Amino acid sequence: MERSGEGGRRMLAELLDASHLMPIELLPAKAAECARAASFHEVLIYVADLQRNVLRLLPGDEAATRGHERELHVEGTVAGRAFQYGDVLPAAPPGSAGSAWWVPLLDGTERIGMLRVDTEHNDTEARVDMNALAALVALIIVSKRGTSDALAKLVRARPMSVAAEMQWNLLPPRTYADGRVTISASLEPAYDISGDVFEYAVDGPLVHLTIFDAMGHDTAAGLSGALALGACRNARRQGAGLVEKADAVEAALLEQYHQRRYVTGVLATLDTRTGVLQWVNRGHHPPIVIRDNRWTSHLACPPAHPMGTALGLRSTVCEEHLQPGDRIVLYTDGITEARGSGGREFGLARFTDFLIRHHADGLPVPETLRRLVQAVLDYHDGRLQDDATVLLCEWIGPHLEPPDTAAGLIGLSRADPSSGSGEPA
Repeated sequence: MERSGEGGRRMLAELLDASHLMPIELLPAKAAECARAASFHEVLIYVADLQRNVLRLLPGDEAATRGHERELHVEGTVAGRAFQYGDVLPAAPPGSAGSAWWVPLLDGTERIGMLRVDTEHNDTEARVDMNALAALVALIIVSKRGTSDALAKLVRARPMSVAAEMQWNLLPPRTYADGRVTISASLEPAYDISGDVFEYAVDGPLVHLTIFDAMGHDTAAGLSGALALGACRNARRQGAGLVEKADAVEAALLEQYHQRRYVTGVLATLDTRTGVLQWVNRGHHPPIVIRDNRWTSHLACPPAHPMGTALGLRSTVCEEHLQPGDRIVLYTDGITEARGSGGREFGLARFTDFLIRHHADGLPVPETLRRLVQAVLDYHDGRLQDDATVLLCEWIGPHLEPPDTAAGLIGLSRADPSSGSGEPA
């Protein structure tokens, strides 16, 4: 018999009402309490660590969490597979009593963890209610994490440097998508980053993409990177163009450091109506375009001097006409120049080949970058000598709707619990 959906609506209304004055520590218990209105017996919240390697149980009622794993590895677990691919997957073995599911927690398209839900019913309404509950829980977590040290500690595997503490609080979410573009970024070493920063912003049909690499590997590099990012944002939000933004960064660095510190970078703007990409290179590695999942082009553009050096080289705005499906890749030298135990660099060819092969495998873009960073770390025996950052943007086309292509690229596939398979409906 078709249910009315009233239980699901009451669940969401009660949890939303409670969230305004609720610390993060009460979220697990309150979510479980409200979820009973939708016939969910049990709700557990797992958040991903900073490097997206493990999922950690958000502490709540001790009795409610007894018997459940406090930490689940992303590799080799059902919860981890659901996290990697953005799928809703069964949490209980086939044939077992009851029905339990892993549901991704997403802030927009940013993967922040997993929700385990035990349900009384196994139908379309239960699927809708589970997805809605996961969406609301994710929004509550995001609204609280800026003020919650408990959550900050939970997602860290080890102490963080002062520079990294600054950088992570400046950066935008690592994943974004709409019907026109998908954007994903990764940054390592997560706990010791210093001078690397990335930035993207959407302004109507324009998508701004920026990557900076500040001189050095210390707290001063972190300060330089933060200053560069702040100056760039400030200029952009006052209507500055590419050259003017770079000049504003240089002016801020000169005022503060008097040519003692510099920052390299690429500042780009993609017009999603036409696919025209414009960019300025300030002493940095040129962008890469990957086309048709097999062809790469390194976008040549006369580089100006690094920002902060005042060498007087003229900035040139260069232009490339993209095709739908083209992927723009901005990166720092820590990605390509990471060296293995034999002294051999990871290299640009290996880097681009990795992106192409894993995209062909149908992996969501965030998962491709997660695996790329793991491969770079493994190649360097787990420790990088330099920051390694990559920012990838795919131009889908000029239209905001429908967003189905973006959903597939970023890992927003939906599953139908009533099918019993956990495969996308």
